[in-house]
Amino acid sequence: MSEQNLTLDEAQITDLAQSLWDAETRAEPIAPLTDTHPGMTPDDAFAVALVNIRRRIDAGAKVTGHKVGLASEAMQKMMGVGEPDYGHLLDVMEYSESVPVDTSKLCRPRVELEVAFILGKDIPAEGVSDEELPEYIEWVVPSIELIDSRIADWKITLADTIADNASSCGYIVGEQRVSMSDIDVASIRVDMHKNSEHVATGSSDAVLGNPLNAVSWLARKVSSFGVRLRAGDVLLPGTAIRAEDVAPGDHVRAEFEGLGSVTLDFV
Repeated sequence: MSEQNLTLDEAQITDLAQSLWDAETRAEPIAPLTDTHPGMTPDDAFAVALVNIRRRIDAGAKVTGHKVGLASEAMQKMMGVGEPDYGHLLDVMEYSESVPVDTSKLCRPRVELEVAFILGKDIPAEGVSDEELPEYIEWVVPSIELIDSRIADWKITLADTIADNASSCGYIVGEQRVSMSDIDVASIRVDMHKNSEHVATGSSDAVLGNPLNAVSWLARKVSSFGVRLRAGDVLLPGTAIRAEDVAPGDHVRAEFEGLGSVTLDFV
C-alpha cells in the first residue's frame, strides 16, 4: 500500500466535501476548489471525494463499481489535464434505458461512451499484472457514462475533478454480455449518435492504448486508501471519444462493434 500525499487537514477536507455536496444538491456549480487551495494534491482530492461517498453509503447507497476518467488523449486535451482521474459508482447513480434523465437536477451534463467491464472476482489489494487482469473480468459490456461537473463551466484541474468524484453522476450498461475471450477489447469501434446525427467515432485503444490498462492503473491508484475492486463491480475505464454535451430532448445512442448498443434520453 503506497503512502498518501496529503497536504490538507481533516477540517479542510470536510469543508471542501460539504461545498461539493451543496453544489450537487442545489445543481448550482461552484468555483474551482483549487482557487482557494492551489496546492491540493490528487490524494487530498480523493480524500475529499471519499467523504461524500461515505456519506451516501451511510444513507443507504451501495458501491456498484468504479470509474477512470480523462484516460484518452482527446479528453485530457479537452479538459486541460495530464493524467486520468478516478471515482466511485453507486447504485443510486444507475440509469435505465426506459427512464429519461432529468437534466434540471444537473449542472452541465455530458455523455461519454465506454467499453466497460464487470469483475468476476476481487482484485487483490496488491493489484495484478496486466497479463493476469483478464482472469478477473467476467464480462465486457457497452456503456454510457453521464458526467456533470459541480465546478462552474468545467473549469477543472485534476484535483478539482477527483474531489468531485471524477465529475461522475451516472451510468448505464447495455444488456449484452461478451466474454473477454470472445472479443479484442483494444480494437472496438465506438459510434455516438445524438438525435438523428452521427456525432463521433472512436476506438477503444484511445483509452491508454487498451482499456484494460486503465483498470490496472485504477487498482493500483486507489489501494492506498483501502479501496478494493470487488467481484460484481462495474468498471468504466474511460471514454474512447470526446465527451458530448446533452440537453433536454436529446436522445443518445451508443454503438459498440461486437458489443451491441445502449441508449439514454434527456428531459
